[in-house]
Amino acid sequence: MPQVLLAAVTNTDDHRIRETCRKLGIRCVMTGEHATGTDRVAECAQHLDADAYINVQGDEPFIDPAAIDAVSEAVAHLDTTTPAVNACTRVTDAAAAIDHNVVKVVVSADNNALMFSRQPIPYPRDHYPAYLRQLGLYAFTAEGLEIFRELSQGPLERAEGVEMLRFIEHSRNVRMLPVVDAGLAVDTSEDLVRAGVLLEQAQAQASSGAP
Repeated sequence: MPQVLLAAVTNTDDHRIRETCRKLGIRCVMTGEHATGTDRVAECAQHLDADAYINVQGDEPFIDPAAIDAVSEAVAHLDTTTPAVNACTRVTDAAAAIDHNVVKVVVSADNNALMFSRQPIPYPRDHYPAYLRQLGLYAFTAEGLEIFRELSQGPLERAEGVEMLRFIEHSRNVRMLPVVDAGLAVDTSEDLVRAGVLLEQAQAQASSGAP
């Protein structure tokens, strides 16, 4: 099997984050201001020679490492018509289905995204559907990132604030990959408080040596 080499890089346009990375010895690439995180990743990719790029968004600090592994495996097997893989997971909390901070996705029979929305889609007219939450975990082929960089924002992306809609609006596939992930996404100030509690609990558990 071919050897797979992974390199972790922090990508930011914020000098405070770059300074924190410097103090911690974390590799960091500064970029200019961009409309979306994926536009920033596309600029970052100009400085990194790789066959594929995985974007773990900063609001997903508790993402399951197994989900990252799954996306890394999936991007290596994409066909030429599909420039990106996006992880998703089942919505188990009814409140999340109507939370505008939670992006929902509907998929085709061959697991390509049909639409992303902050509204609960599909609409439960006749029965309650199984909702899927888009995770801030993307993988792009090198060519796919270049395609994204050259495409213009469409009205759906601008309205919803969901960058993967750019591919869909330009008739490109986004492969959705179901994963198991119950990690907290940090989208609001309340989420940040909950994240601090979870971090303290994890640190206490690590200090005690508990499994």
